[in-house]
Amino acid sequence: MLRVAVVGSGPSGCYTAQTLVQLDPEVRVDVLDRLPCPYGLVRYGVAPDHEKIKSLQGNLRTVLEHDRVRFLGGVRVGGPGGLPVARLRSLYHAVVYCVGAATDRHLGIPGEELPGSWSATEFVSWYSAHPDAADAGFVRGVRSAVVIGVGNVAVDVTRMLVRGAGELRPTDMPQAALDTLAASGVGEVHMVGRRGPSQARFTTKELRELGGLPDTEVSLDPDELALDPAYADPSALPAVQRRNVEALRGWAAAPPRQTARRIRLRFFLRPVELLADDAGRVGAVRFERTAPDGRGGITGTGRYEDVAAQLVLRSVGYRGVPLEGLPFDASTGTVPHAEGRVLRDGVASPGEYVAGWIKRGPTGVIGTNRPCAKETATSLLADAPALVRREVPENPLEALRAAGVEPVPWAGWQAIERAEAALGARLGRSVVKLADWDALLGAARSA
Repeated sequence: MLRVAVVGSGPSGCYTAQTLVQLDPEVRVDVLDRLPCPYGLVRYGVAPDHEKIKSLQGNLRTVLEHDRVRFLGGVRVGGPGGLPVARLRSLYHAVVYCVGAATDRHLGIPGEELPGSWSATEFVSWYSAHPDAADAGFVRGVRSAVVIGVGNVAVDVTRMLVRGAGELRPTDMPQAALDTLAASGVGEVHMVGRRGPSQARFTTKELRELGGLPDTEVSLDPDELALDPAYADPSALPAVQRRNVEALRGWAAAPPRQTARRIRLRFFLRPVELLADDAGRVGAVRFERTAPDGRGGITGTGRYEDVAAQLVLRSVGYRGVPLEGLPFDASTGTVPHAEGRVLRDGVASPGEYVAGWIKRGPTGVIGTNRPCAKETATSLLADAPALVRREVPENPLEALRAAGVEPVPWAGWQAIERAEAALGARLGRSVVKLADWDALLGAARSA
């Protein structure tokens, strides 16, 4: 019987487990996660008002409730206090690492570390109730915010900054975050890209949601749009970019409105410095005007503009981090591999595999993880005849406990769900996420 550990219970981990049990009627899969809760970025990265995407948790649940799949939460692998990679490898015939891209990219400009400057990842983790996140006073005293980036995460955080209490209450957002955002004084959000609208990375559905926000105006500078060579005639663009340009064109032509909040979409501006106010916090962002270089890129013009802001959120991409005990390519932020097989010094390491963002980089949408996971699972099963020759414990759970690890079982996660539903009922809402380790583990132990 082939015993496999999958490290990470997000989409890539669940799709890997699903493919393995579909293709091999004998395999047993333990899905390990550092957190006591499953689903990865579907739980902690999808905006709380995106119920349709969050409903994918139901599909992942079906995988984790399969009779040959077992969820083991609260298991840290690698790093301080974690189960060493070599020890985990000794407990299973094969280990698949689906650990994602756990950090964000930096801008690399002066002032980036000023108080009031954050990654969008940190902001998302806070309003999504990630137990490692804390209320860092993101919106305290903020009147104007700058979001650097023009992808879907940038759109999400922009939308969250201007949503009202009535729109957030039906979501599962933790109560403290809801109260803080509802009481904030944010009246203007600038979402800024260094290139043109035809090169923005957001999807049209996400973009158009900005235009449907109550009492909020979306404005654009027609001169910035006109700088994009593809803006005048978008017919040659791919479908998504063409629809994006059409949506932007409609907003640019709309007459100004008197609203409580305003979202300004800006293009062809490259951040060069964050400027401090008198209190030593972020007070403005200095941008350099850019222009198309004729080869699909941009070039600086030497003209600058300062945009006042008390909050700056950078949303310029995720990045993988090294896992102690595994090889790592710092240039790509991934683990070297061949069709999912981990490579050590260019040679496939028996029984070690990767899938998801740590394999291919932070690209694609949730569904992109399916073919990625299938490739890895297919490689693993092709290697299985050699892998099963090595003896492993009949029940790795006992070995984990002997190593001082007490995993949160599926019943523990179900207890967390019940506690979140009960909290929601007490607050007059549907479901409200538990937002700290003590509350999560306390609920899990009640099982």
